Amino acid sequence: MGVLVATMRTQYLTNLKCDLEYKIQLITQAKMSLMSSNGDLLQVGTDYDPESPIVKSLQQRQAKMKLLEQKLDQQMAAYQTQLRATMTELESAKAMRDRDIQETFRY
Repeated sequence: MGVLVATMRTQYLTNLKCDLEYKIQLITQAKMSLMSSNGDLLQVGTDYDPESPIVKSLQQRQAKMKLLEQKLDQQMAAYQTQLRATMTELESAKAMRDRDIQETFRY
């Protein structure tokens, strides 16, 4: 029974690790898109008078994008912390599973 439980735990942690890695990948893609959009806003803003309402609107959008980028960074840091903890627990679960297999099949 110990081998079965250890194998199930290992599989669960492996799935959780893959899920966290996928979420980190999505955040990375979102940040890249956000940085590209922010670069586009900077280029558009250079064509206008610095005192025009359009430039002020663009600056507000840039500020909102900066806040969004900070939130994405915080979310990524949280996922990376969870990933490190999951990987540590996964290594422990694999060691436990291997130990259980050795004990089960010892003659």
